[in-house]
Amino acid sequence: MALIELPSPNFNERKTPPDMVVLHYTGMRTAHEALDRLCDPLAQVSAHYVVDEDGSVYRLVAEERRAWHAGVSFWKGATDINGVSIGIEIVNPGHEFGYRDFPAAQVDAVIGLLDNIRTRWDIPDSRILGHSDVAPSRKEDPGERFPWQTLADHGHGLWVEPALPPEGVMGPPLTVGDTGPGVFALQGALSKLGYNILPGGPYDDETATIVSAFQRHWAPDRIGSATEGKADALTRVRLMALLRHITLMEA
Repeated sequence: MALIELPSPNFNERKTPPDMVVLHYTGMRTAHEALDRLCDPLAQVSAHYVVDEDGSVYRLVAEERRAWHAGVSFWKGATDINGVSIGIEIVNPGHEFGYRDFPAAQVDAVIGLLDNIRTRWDIPDSRILGHSDVAPSRKEDPGERFPWQTLADHGHGLWVEPALPPEGVMGPPLTVGDTGPGVFALQGALSKLGYNILPGGPYDDETATIVSAFQRHWAPDRIGSATEGKADALTRVRLMALLRHITLMEA
C-alpha cells in the first residue's frame, strides 16, 4: 500500500516482536497538529502510523521499533504495551474538539493497513484493541463512534452478536455499590478478557470505568445512555460470548 514517509525521532528498540495493535484517535483539531506533535522530539510521543480522514497513511516509526503511543497501560498482565504493540493513530478531533464519525475512506485505509501489517506479524484478533481498552482510566479513544464491527467483518478484531436471554432472566444491571457473586463473576470475566481488574470487592468506580471501556468497544450504543458504566444484560452477555469465542479460537 502507498505510504507517506514522515519519520519521527520518538522511538527506541523493541525486546520482542509485536503481537498487538492498539488503535487511537489523534484527539487534536487537525491532522497537521497531530503529525507535528508525533514528530516533535520534545513531546516524546509517537505512533507507527497515522491514518488521515481522506485515507492517506503516514509511516512515522518502523514496525520493528518501539513507538511511544500507549503510555501507562495494561493488558493481560503486560504493562509495557508499547513494547509489544503497533500503534495506529486515526485522525479525529476526539471528544474534546468535536468527536465525529470516521469517514469510509479512512476506515477502508485502516482495514488495508491491518491487512498489510498482519502479513508480517502474528497478531491475534483478540489483540486488536483500543487505547481505552489498555488505559481505561485515562483514555476514551478511539471511542464509541469507531466501527469495530466493520473491522471484524473484514477479518480484524472480534465482534459477537449473541442472542439475549428472555427479559428479566439476568435481573437488573449491576452498578456502583452492588456486591455479591454477580459482581465477582463480572470482574473475573473482565480480568480474563485482559482488563486490569481483580475480582472481589464491590462494584466500585474502577469497575464502572472498565465496564465503560468495554462498552466503548463492544457495546457502543450504551455510551451516553442510562446504562453507561452499568453491566446490563447486553454488556454481560457480550462479555461472556467474547470469552467463549476466544477460547474456541485458541483451542
